[in-house]
Amino acid sequence: MPELPEVETIVRGLGLTVGLRIERIDVRDQRLVLPQDKIAGRTIEAIERQGKYIIIQFSGGGSLIVHLRMSGRLALRRSAAEEKYTRFILHLDGGGKIYFINPRRLGTAEYIQNGFPHELGVEPLSTEFSARKLHEIVTGSRAPIKPLLMDQRRIAGLGNIYSSEALWRVKIDPRRTSNMLDEVETRRLHRAIRAVLWEAIDNAGTTFGQSVSDYRDAYGDYGKFQEMLAVYGRAGEKCPRCGEEIVRTRQAGRSTYFCPGCQK
Repeated sequence: MPELPEVETIVRGLGLTVGLRIERIDVRDQRLVLPQDKIAGRTIEAIERQGKYIIIQFSGGGSLIVHLRMSGRLALRRSAAEEKYTRFILHLDGGGKIYFINPRRLGTAEYIQNGFPHELGVEPLSTEFSARKLHEIVTGSRAPIKPLLMDQRRIAGLGNIYSSEALWRVKIDPRRTSNMLDEVETRRLHRAIRAVLWEAIDNAGTTFGQSVSDYRDAYGDYGKFQEMLAVYGRAGEKCPRCGEEIVRTRQAGRSTYFCPGCQK
């Protein structure tokens, strides 16, 4: 699933469409209820991210809110193989297009007239996300630390990949009870979360394969951060820090990767 760095990369790639007028919207998936009369003729005023959501704001109010889920992406270009997975197209003045490509049909798109309808926690790259704020979050929960970090109602945008990588950087076992972390540990974890997210954004996110379901940016280019992963997806390989074999376990129905040698 695209996480904060992948969504942020796509948002930045779509930035050049700001100021363009939408001539029409071609909806190809009947499960998407997107009103032509409220979208066609509108100018794109801004494209922003909240957590893992992409928000296309229109002049005069109203917005299109897209969640990519497992395999979706918004793109300015598409391959021939992606044509049959295209669920809507925004036709822009000047001939440009924004494609919503969604192979597994898990991604969502909704038109909202006012506000943002989803409950999200603090943005981890915002000034509101301080070390003190993270300490408040962890001390208030008995959940294992990794599932807590992935709870979008507490911290918006963090997912499986970057939670695993941040915890490895600070040598914290992902299975540890959250409120057992002390203030020094949460301060170090706070720095690691922000660092790994910024590094992933600088490298255009993480791509694991080359199928139509794998993440690419708005131009169809692959991310590069997969080359820098320490533990995620590396079960059976040696830890780059201590040499112990990286293991894979399950937490809250999701895979967790960590090093039992140095994450204690």
